[in-house]
Amino acid sequence: MPTDPLADVQPSEDDATALFAGPRQADRRLVLLHGWGADADDLLDLGAVLLEADPASIGLSVVALRAPLPHPAGFGRQWYDLQQPEWPQLPEARQALRRRLLALGASVPLEHTCLLGFSQGAAMAIDVATGGGPEGSEPLPLAGLVACSGYPHPDWQPRTPRTEILLTHGEQDPVVPFAASEALQRSLTDVGGSVRRIAFPGGHSIDAELIAPVRDFLVRGWQGR
Repeated sequence: MPTDPLADVQPSEDDATALFAGPRQADRRLVLLHGWGADADDLLDLGAVLLEADPASIGLSVVALRAPLPHPAGFGRQWYDLQQPEWPQLPEARQALRRRLLALGASVPLEHTCLLGFSQGAAMAIDVATGGGPEGSEPLPLAGLVACSGYPHPDWQPRTPRTEILLTHGEQDPVVPFAASEALQRSLTDVGGSVRRIAFPGGHSIDAELIAPVRDFLVRGWQGR
């Protein structure tokens, strides 16, 4: 098995690059990746909504990561600039996110960590968790992976995932085509992934009807299924 060149790189997360709810060291963690033009605070409360409890009261560490780049509109953040042809910032974005997830694994093991991304954050989550970049990194041993309204990167080459995956997508999504989740499911299944996809009659959102199935998926992941 090739050695991951980033495995020993463990920079710390601070309040400028991530927002935290609940304890920073815990038995289980939920990491959230926001979409293009949003920011970490847009998803931070999702942990409490999904688990129907204050994270601190149930010993859940919730971390909402802030994308590294400013959005070209002048507010919000982005993982890479979607407006640049061929997305030249994507390779560095992959490596940076992988480093951040490995660093978080020092306080809560990745095997006890569920990763949830929305839109561009979902694309990043799927890509990095499956070792999908040309760099050939190993898939991450997560407790679970949820990708909401995500899409595959053009050069994404997934390896067999080391976790179960839940995809959700609105059938009337005007931002990311519904077919993108179908393409994700095909690619992940082709490499031996365990994938469930939930379609709902909505748009570009985490719809209210998704809360219960996503909650069940996360809890099963933390319990070791």
